[in-house]
Amino acid sequence: MNDSNLNIGTLTKQDFKVPNPVKWCAGCGGHSVLSTVQSVLPETGVEKEKIVFVSGIGCSSRFPYYINTYGVHGMHGRAAPIASGIKIANPNLSVWVVTGDGDMMAIGGNHFIHILRRNINVNILLFNNKIYGLTKGQYSPTTPLGSITKTSPEGTIENPFMPGELAMGAQGSFFARVVDTEPKMMKEVCLKAADHKGTSLVEILQNCIIFANEVHNEITGKEVRAEHQIYLKHGEPMLFGEDKAKGLVLEKGKIKAVTLGKDGYTIDDILIHDKKVPDDTMHYMLARMSLPELPVAMGVIRACESKVFESMLVDQVENASKNSKIKNVNDLLRSGNTFEVD
Repeated sequence: MNDSNLNIGTLTKQDFKVPNPVKWCAGCGGHSVLSTVQSVLPETGVEKEKIVFVSGIGCSSRFPYYINTYGVHGMHGRAAPIASGIKIANPNLSVWVVTGDGDMMAIGGNHFIHILRRNINVNILLFNNKIYGLTKGQYSPTTPLGSITKTSPEGTIENPFMPGELAMGAQGSFFARVVDTEPKMMKEVCLKAADHKGTSLVEILQNCIIFANEVHNEITGKEVRAEHQIYLKHGEPMLFGEDKAKGLVLEKGKIKAVTLGKDGYTIDDILIHDKKVPDDTMHYMLARMSLPELPVAMGVIRACESKVFESMLVDQVENASKNSKIKNVNDLLRSGNTFEVD
Protein backbone atom coordinates (compact mmCIF):
# COMPACT_ATOMS: atom_id res chain seq x y z
CA MET A 1 0.00 0.00 0.00
CA ASN A 2 1.29 3.47 -0.91
CA ASP A 3 0.60 5.56 2.21
CA SER A 4 1.78 8.72 0.46
CA ASN A 5 -1.29 8.74 -1.75
CA LEU A 6 -4.27 10.44 -0.15
CA ASN A 7 -6.75 8.29 -2.09
CA ILE A 8 -5.61 5.09 -0.40
CA GLY A 9 -7.99 4.17 2.38
CA THR A 10 -10.61 6.63 1.18
CA LEU A 11 -11.67 4.89 -2.04
CA THR A 12 -14.98 3.07 -1.96
CA LYS A 13 -16.92 0.81 -4.29
CA GLN A 14 -18.78 3.87 -5.53
CA ASP A 15 -15.54 5.36 -6.88
CA PHE A 16 -15.29 2.50 -9.38
CA LYS A 17 -18.86 2.77 -10.70
CA VAL A 18 -19.70 4.49 -13.99
CA PRO A 19 -22.78 6.64 -14.71
CA ASN A 20 -23.60 4.98 -18.03
CA PRO A 21 -25.79 1.84 -18.08
CA VAL A 22 -24.35 -1.66 -17.90
CA LYS A 23 -25.58 -3.34 -21.08
CA TRP A 24 -25.59 -6.97 -20.03
CA CYS A 25 -28.79 -9.00 -20.05
CA ALA A 26 -30.87 -8.87 -16.88
CA GLY A 27 -29.88 -11.94 -14.90
CA CYS A 28 -26.42 -12.24 -16.47
CA GLY A 29 -23.78 -13.44 -14.01
CA GLY A 30 -21.54 -10.60 -15.17
CA HIS A 31 -23.44 -8.14 -12.96
CA SER A 32 -22.41 -10.07 -9.86
CA VAL A 33 -18.77 -10.24 -10.96
CA LEU A 34 -18.67 -6.52 -11.75
CA SER A 35 -20.15 -5.60 -8.37
CA THR A 36 -17.65 -7.86 -6.61
CA VAL A 37 -14.62 -6.46 -8.44
CA GLN A 38 -15.77 -2.89 -7.70
CA SER A 39 -15.78 -3.81 -4.01
CA VAL A 40 -12.39 -5.55 -4.25
CA LEU A 41 -10.40 -2.71 -5.81
CA PRO A 42 -10.59 -0.27 -2.84
CA GLU A 43 -9.11 -3.01 -0.63
CA THR A 44 -6.10 -3.63 -2.86
CA GLY A 45 -4.52 -0.34 -1.82
CA VAL A 46 -3.80 0.65 -5.42
CA GLU A 47 -4.48 4.16 -6.68
CA LYS A 48 -7.34 4.24 -9.17
CA GLU A 49 -5.09 5.96 -11.72
CA LYS A 50 -2.74 2.95 -11.66
CA ILE A 51 -5.38 0.32 -12.46
CA VAL A 52 -5.95 -0.91 -16.03
CA PHE A 53 -8.56 -3.37 -17.29
CA VAL A 54 -7.90 -5.09 -20.62
CA SER A 55 -10.34 -7.21 -22.59
CA GLY A 56 -10.76 -8.93 -25.93
CA ILE A 57 -14.14 -9.54 -27.60
CA GLY A 58 -17.31 -10.98 -26.11
CA CYS A 59 -19.95 -10.15 -23.52
CA SER A 60 -17.38 -10.28 -20.72
CA SER A 61 -15.06 -8.03 -22.70
CA ARG A 62 -17.32 -5.00 -22.29
CA PHE A 63 -16.07 -4.92 -18.70
CA PRO A 64 -13.65 -1.96 -19.18
CA TYR A 65 -16.63 0.25 -20.11
CA TYR A 66 -18.38 -0.60 -16.85
CA ILE A 67 -15.63 0.17 -14.35
CA ASN A 68 -14.15 3.57 -13.58
CA THR A 69 -10.47 2.88 -14.27
CA TYR A 70 -8.24 3.01 -17.31
CA GLY A 71 -9.17 0.36 -19.84
CA VAL A 72 -8.36 -1.14 -23.21
CA HIS A 73 -10.95 -2.97 -25.32
CA GLY A 74 -8.72 -5.03 -27.58
CA MET A 75 -9.16 -7.53 -30.38
CA HIS A 76 -10.61 -11.02 -30.21
CA GLY A 77 -8.36 -13.24 -28.10
CA ARG A 78 -5.63 -10.62 -27.82
CA ALA A 79 -6.18 -9.31 -24.29
CA ALA A 80 -3.25 -11.30 -22.86
CA PRO A 81 -0.51 -9.86 -25.11
CA ILE A 82 -1.93 -6.33 -24.76
CA ALA A 83 -1.92 -6.70 -20.97
CA SER A 84 1.60 -8.16 -21.12
CA GLY A 85 2.87 -5.14 -23.03
CA ILE A 86 1.22 -2.71 -20.62
CA LYS A 87 2.69 -4.44 -17.57
CA ILE A 88 6.17 -4.73 -19.05
CA ALA A 89 6.15 -1.08 -20.14
CA ASN A 90 5.02 0.07 -16.69
CA PRO A 91 5.45 -2.59 -13.97
CA ASN A 92 3.92 -0.21 -11.40
CA LEU A 93 0.45 -0.61 -12.90
CA SER A 94 -2.15 -3.07 -11.59
CA VAL A 95 -3.30 -4.86 -14.74
CA TRP A 96 -6.45 -6.99 -14.98
CA VAL A 97 -7.61 -9.07 -17.92
CA VAL A 98 -11.33 -9.80 -18.29
CA THR A 99 -12.15 -12.48 -20.83
CA GLY A 100 -14.51 -15.33 -21.66
CA ASP A 101 -14.20 -19.00 -22.54
CA GLY A 102 -14.74 -18.24 -26.22
CA ASP A 103 -12.32 -15.30 -26.27
CA MET A 104 -9.45 -16.81 -24.26
CA MET A 105 -9.82 -20.56 -24.80
CA ALA A 106 -10.29 -20.42 -28.60
CA ILE A 107 -8.58 -17.71 -30.65
CA GLY A 108 -6.71 -16.54 -27.54
CA GLY A 109 -5.53 -20.00 -26.51
CA ASN A 110 -1.94 -19.50 -27.60
CA HIS A 111 -1.64 -16.20 -25.72
CA PHE A 112 -3.33 -17.79 -22.68
CA ILE A 113 -0.73 -20.51 -22.17
CA HIS A 114 2.21 -18.19 -22.76
CA ILE A 115 1.19 -15.44 -20.33
CA LEU A 116 0.87 -18.15 -17.69
CA ARG A 117 4.21 -19.70 -18.68
CA ARG A 118 5.98 -16.34 -18.50
CA ASN A 119 4.31 -15.52 -15.16
CA ILE A 120 3.72 -11.84 -15.90
CA ASN A 121 2.18 -10.12 -12.88
CA VAL A 122 -1.38 -9.62 -14.16
CA ASN A 123 -4.76 -10.88 -12.95
CA ILE A 124 -7.01 -12.82 -15.36
CA LEU A 125 -10.75 -13.14 -14.73
CA LEU A 126 -12.07 -15.85 -17.05
CA PHE A 127 -15.87 -15.80 -17.38
CA ASN A 128 -16.77 -19.41 -18.22
CA ASN A 129 -20.41 -19.73 -19.29
CA LYS A 130 -19.56 -22.59 -21.67
CA ILE A 131 -21.07 -20.85 -24.70
CA TYR A 132 -20.49 -18.00 -27.16
CA GLY A 133 -22.97 -15.44 -25.85
CA LEU A 134 -22.25 -12.28 -27.84
CA THR A 135 -22.40 -14.11 -31.18
CA LYS A 136 -25.65 -15.82 -30.22
CA GLY A 137 -25.15 -19.29 -28.85
CA GLN A 138 -22.48 -21.23 -30.70
CA TYR A 139 -20.64 -23.88 -28.71
CA SER A 140 -17.30 -22.86 -27.22
CA PRO A 141 -14.13 -24.76 -26.27
CA THR A 142 -15.59 -25.41 -22.80
CA THR A 143 -19.09 -26.51 -23.88
CA PRO A 144 -19.89 -29.96 -22.42
CA LEU A 145 -19.68 -32.92 -24.80
CA GLY A 146 -23.04 -33.67 -26.45
CA SER A 147 -24.54 -30.20 -25.89
CA ILE A 148 -27.18 -28.96 -28.31
CA THR A 149 -26.30 -25.45 -29.52
CA LYS A 150 -26.79 -23.24 -32.58
CA THR A 151 -23.71 -24.78 -34.20
CA SER A 152 -24.15 -28.31 -32.86
CA PRO A 153 -27.80 -29.24 -33.51
CA GLU A 154 -26.89 -32.92 -33.21
CA GLY A 155 -24.78 -32.38 -30.11
CA THR A 156 -21.12 -31.39 -29.75
CA ILE A 157 -18.54 -34.05 -30.57
CA GLU A 158 -15.51 -32.22 -29.17
CA ASN A 159 -13.96 -32.82 -25.76
CA PRO A 160 -14.12 -29.57 -23.77
CA PHE A 161 -11.12 -27.76 -22.35
CA MET A 162 -10.72 -27.46 -18.59
CA PRO A 163 -9.09 -24.05 -17.91
CA GLY A 164 -7.48 -25.30 -14.70
CA GLU A 165 -5.91 -28.24 -16.51
CA LEU A 166 -4.46 -25.90 -19.14
CA ALA A 167 -3.17 -23.57 -16.41
CA MET A 168 -1.29 -26.43 -14.72
CA GLY A 169 0.14 -27.59 -18.05
CA ALA A 170 1.37 -24.06 -18.78
CA GLN A 171 3.17 -23.95 -15.40
CA GLY A 172 0.75 -21.34 -14.05
CA SER A 173 1.60 -20.16 -10.54
CA PHE A 174 -1.97 -19.28 -9.46
CA PHE A 175 -5.29 -20.90 -10.28
CA ALA A 176 -8.62 -20.44 -8.53
CA ARG A 177 -12.24 -21.19 -9.31
CA VAL A 178 -15.40 -19.44 -8.09
CA VAL A 179 -19.08 -19.20 -9.02
CA ASP A 180 -20.98 -16.02 -9.85
CA THR A 181 -23.67 -16.81 -7.27
CA GLU A 182 -21.20 -16.61 -4.35
CA PRO A 183 -20.03 -12.95 -4.10
CA LYS A 184 -18.32 -13.53 -0.74
CA MET A 185 -16.25 -16.35 -2.22
CA MET A 186 -15.48 -14.26 -5.31
CA LYS A 187 -14.27 -11.34 -3.21
CA GLU A 188 -12.01 -13.48 -1.02
CA VAL A 189 -10.44 -15.14 -4.06
CA CYS A 190 -10.06 -11.93 -6.11
CA LEU A 191 -8.22 -10.27 -3.22
CA LYS A 192 -5.85 -13.24 -3.06
CA ALA A 193 -5.37 -13.06 -6.84
CA ALA A 194 -4.57 -9.35 -6.65
CA ASP A 195 -2.00 -10.03 -3.92
CA HIS A 196 -0.28 -12.83 -5.85
CA LYS A 197 3.03 -12.03 -7.53
CA GLY A 198 2.74 -13.49 -11.02
CA THR A 199 -0.09 -14.39 -13.36
CA SER A 200 -3.24 -15.16 -11.40
CA LEU A 201 -6.07 -16.98 -13.17
CA VAL A 202 -9.55 -16.97 -11.65
CA GLU A 203 -12.08 -19.12 -13.50
CA ILE A 204 -15.57 -17.77 -12.82
CA LEU A 205 -18.40 -20.22 -13.48
CA GLN A 206 -20.83 -17.67 -14.87
CA ASN A 207 -24.41 -18.05 -16.04
CA CYS A 208 -25.57 -16.96 -19.50
CA ILE A 209 -29.31 -16.62 -18.97
CA ILE A 210 -30.08 -16.47 -22.70
CA PHE A 211 -28.03 -19.19 -24.39
CA ALA A 212 -26.83 -21.48 -21.58
CA ASN A 213 -29.16 -20.84 -18.67
CA GLU A 214 -28.41 -22.95 -15.58
CA VAL A 215 -25.42 -24.60 -17.29
CA HIS A 216 -23.73 -24.70 -13.86
CA ASN A 217 -26.91 -25.53 -11.92
CA GLU A 218 -25.69 -28.96 -10.83
CA ILE A 219 -22.89 -27.12 -9.02
CA THR A 220 -24.54 -23.86 -8.00
CA GLY A 221 -28.11 -24.98 -7.22
CA LYS A 222 -29.07 -24.29 -3.60
CA GLU A 223 -30.24 -27.85 -3.05
CA VAL A 224 -26.98 -29.43 -4.30
CA ARG A 225 -24.13 -26.96 -3.81
CA ALA A 226 -23.12 -28.20 -0.36
CA GLU A 227 -22.62 -31.71 -1.74
CA HIS A 228 -21.32 -30.75 -5.18
CA GLN A 229 -18.80 -28.01 -4.24
CA ILE A 230 -15.79 -28.03 -1.99
CA TYR A 231 -14.34 -24.67 -0.99
CA LEU A 232 -10.62 -25.18 -0.44
CA LYS A 233 -8.73 -23.15 2.15
CA HIS A 234 -4.99 -23.31 2.63
CA GLY A 235 -3.92 -25.31 5.68
CA GLU A 236 -7.41 -26.66 6.36
CA PRO A 237 -8.92 -30.16 5.89
CA MET A 238 -10.70 -30.73 2.58
CA LEU A 239 -14.23 -31.09 3.93
CA PHE A 240 -17.58 -30.58 2.19
CA GLY A 241 -21.25 -31.53 2.40
CA GLU A 242 -23.92 -30.65 4.90
CA ASP A 243 -22.28 -30.08 8.30
CA LYS A 244 -18.90 -30.85 6.65
CA ALA A 245 -19.56 -34.55 7.10
CA LYS A 246 -17.63 -35.54 3.97
CA GLY A 247 -14.02 -35.16 2.95
CA LEU A 248 -11.32 -36.03 0.45
CA VAL A 249 -8.66 -38.70 0.93
CA LEU A 250 -5.84 -40.00 -1.28
CA GLU A 251 -5.92 -43.71 -2.03
CA LYS A 252 -3.82 -45.54 -4.61
CA GLY A 253 -2.72 -42.24 -6.10
CA LYS A 254 -6.28 -40.99 -6.63
CA ILE A 255 -8.56 -38.59 -4.76
CA LYS A 256 -11.61 -40.22 -3.20
CA ALA A 257 -14.65 -38.72 -1.48
CA VAL A 258 -15.55 -40.36 1.85
CA THR A 259 -18.01 -39.86 4.70
CA LEU A 260 -16.61 -39.26 8.18
CA GLY A 261 -17.48 -42.06 10.57
CA LYS A 262 -18.24 -44.48 7.74
CA ASP A 263 -15.92 -47.34 6.78
CA GLY A 264 -13.53 -46.25 9.51
CA TYR A 265 -12.67 -42.81 8.06
CA THR A 266 -11.89 -40.05 10.57
CA ILE A 267 -10.83 -36.42 10.34
CA ASP A 268 -7.20 -37.56 10.55
CA ASP A 269 -7.56 -39.27 7.17
CA ILE A 270 -8.72 -36.14 5.37
CA LEU A 271 -6.27 -34.31 3.08
CA ILE A 272 -5.00 -30.90 4.15
CA HIS A 273 -4.99 -28.30 1.37
CA ASP A 274 -1.58 -26.85 0.52
CA LYS A 275 -1.87 -24.25 -2.22
CA LYS A 276 1.86 -23.49 -2.11
CA VAL A 277 3.39 -26.95 -2.64
CA PRO A 278 5.84 -26.76 -5.59
CA ASP A 279 4.82 -30.18 -6.92
CA ASP A 280 1.57 -29.45 -8.73
CA THR A 281 0.34 -33.06 -8.99
CA MET A 282 -2.22 -32.56 -6.23
CA HIS A 283 -3.27 -29.18 -7.65
CA TYR A 284 -3.79 -30.81 -11.04
CA MET A 285 -6.00 -33.53 -9.55
CA LEU A 286 -8.01 -30.98 -7.57
CA ALA A 287 -8.55 -28.80 -10.64
CA ARG A 288 -9.81 -31.81 -12.63
CA MET A 289 -12.32 -33.08 -10.06
CA SER A 290 -15.83 -33.38 -11.48
CA LEU A 291 -19.25 -34.75 -10.74
CA PRO A 292 -20.67 -37.28 -10.07
CA GLU A 293 -17.73 -39.03 -8.36
CA LEU A 294 -16.17 -35.93 -6.78
CA PRO A 295 -17.25 -32.39 -5.85
CA VAL A 296 -15.99 -29.48 -7.94
CA ALA A 297 -13.10 -27.65 -6.28
CA MET A 298 -13.61 -23.95 -5.50
CA GLY A 299 -11.34 -21.34 -4.01
CA VAL A 300 -7.59 -20.98 -4.50
CA ILE A 301 -6.32 -24.32 -5.75
CA ARG A 302 -2.76 -23.24 -6.53
CA ALA A 303 -0.71 -20.21 -5.41
CA CYS A 304 3.01 -20.93 -5.65
CA GLU A 305 5.87 -18.48 -5.38
CA SER A 306 7.63 -18.02 -8.69
CA LYS A 307 9.87 -15.46 -10.36
CA VAL A 308 7.94 -12.67 -12.08
CA PHE A 309 8.76 -12.06 -15.74
CA GLU A 310 8.79 -8.26 -15.86
CA SER A 311 11.00 -8.02 -12.76
CA MET A 312 13.57 -10.34 -14.32
CA LEU A 313 13.33 -8.43 -17.60
CA VAL A 314 14.00 -5.07 -15.91
CA ASP A 315 17.00 -6.56 -14.09
CA GLN A 316 18.28 -8.03 -17.35
CA VAL A 317 17.98 -4.74 -19.22
CA GLU A 318 19.67 -2.80 -16.41
CA ASN A 319 22.50 -5.32 -16.25
CA ALA A 320 22.99 -5.22 -20.03
CA SER A 321 23.01 -1.41 -20.01
CA LYS A 322 25.51 -1.31 -17.17
CA ASN A 323 27.96 -3.71 -18.74
CA SER A 324 27.60 -2.75 -22.40
CA LYS A 325 30.30 -0.74 -24.10
CA ILE A 326 27.59 0.87 -26.20
CA LYS A 327 25.97 3.68 -24.23
CA ASN A 328 24.20 5.64 -26.98
CA VAL A 329 23.34 5.64 -30.68
CA ASN A 330 26.67 7.27 -31.57
CA ASP A 331 28.53 4.40 -29.90
CA LEU A 332 26.40 1.92 -31.82
CA LEU A 333 27.11 3.55 -35.19
CA ARG A 334 30.85 3.56 -34.52
CA SER A 335 31.12 0.00 -33.18
CA GLY A 336 31.56 -3.41 -34.78
CA ASN A 337 32.48 -3.74 -38.45
CA THR A 338 32.67 -0.18 -39.70
CA PHE A 339 34.31 1.42 -42.73
CA GLU A 340 34.94 4.86 -44.12
CA VAL A 341 34.29 6.06 -47.68
CA ASP A 342 36.92 8.52 -48.95
